[in-house]
Amino acid sequence: MPLFDLPLSDLETYRPALTAPDDFDDFWRETLADAEARAWEPRFEAVDVGLATVDVFDVTFAGFGGDPIRGWLLLPARRDGPLPGMLQFIGYGGGRGDPVDWLLWPSAGYATLVMDTRGQGSTWRRGDTPDPGAATAGPHHPGFMTMGVLDPHSYYYRRLYTDAVRALHTLRGHPAVDRTRLAATGASQGGGVTLALAGLVPELRLALPDVPFLCHFERGASITGRLPYAEIKAYCGVHRDAVDTVFATLAYFDGMNFAARAQAHALFSAGLMDDVAPPSTVYAAYNHYAGPKQMRLYRYNEHEGGDSRHALEQLRFAAQERAGA
Repeated sequence: MPLFDLPLSDLETYRPALTAPDDFDDFWRETLADAEARAWEPRFEAVDVGLATVDVFDVTFAGFGGDPIRGWLLLPARRDGPLPGMLQFIGYGGGRGDPVDWLLWPSAGYATLVMDTRGQGSTWRRGDTPDPGAATAGPHHPGFMTMGVLDPHSYYYRRLYTDAVRALHTLRGHPAVDRTRLAATGASQGGGVTLALAGLVPELRLALPDVPFLCHFERGASITGRLPYAEIKAYCGVHRDAVDTVFATLAYFDGMNFAARAQAHALFSAGLMDDVAPPSTVYAAYNHYAGPKQMRLYRYNEHEGGDSRHALEQLRFAAQERAGA
């Protein structure tokens, strides 16, 4: 994919107007309070998958509406005290898969909770968590981007972002975890969820959104024909009279609105040739990010971004943050 978005000099100063509605904070405060009221004690079941250096637990915790959400908790087998916690989110269409898919952060000494993505996990990695809310979402384009999009209360990502907050509570409450050293990461959709969490939970210390999706929805749907943003375009092309309603709903879930409220130390990444999460949508969130931040730009990469090279960048960044604790 050749360059198609703004030139780098413009990206570095690209700061579109925020779209958060007046009741944005009240909406999320009420949503999270309701989820907390419905929460129940998480379950951790030890699983032997043949690993000598990592202890694995099958996790079930209460997400949005008290719905059971699956996950994996991976702990370094040798631990002398409370560990920093890392919450791992998953890209669009993927599920929690198998524990061996997630060995990077426990190998670096983190208690790592991998959150399954409700309703997803049939595209490229298996998921195990249904989405009861999908039954009342109404007509939508295949996928998740327009599921319940005519009302922020029924929109799919209200449930998923709330699951993420409850996952952090689950990780923070585990006895192996130092609740003062909490981090989150994920690529693409996982990066967008990381940004939402950073904006919703002030206790988050470190945020690592990798080529984040779910930012600056209107621009994403306007400049790329690639999925998943193309789901919004297709829906609006059919539901012509609902366009304003669609983007009014999406404003409650836009990564740049969460970024403006976030304080965690953040390491972003972007691919300059990325037509899945266009760089202008990533920079819209980055340039509004309120906390300390750094960007790693991969000039000749698409949505893979820095791939394993960026994983090394994340490890270095996280190590520096730990050293400065």
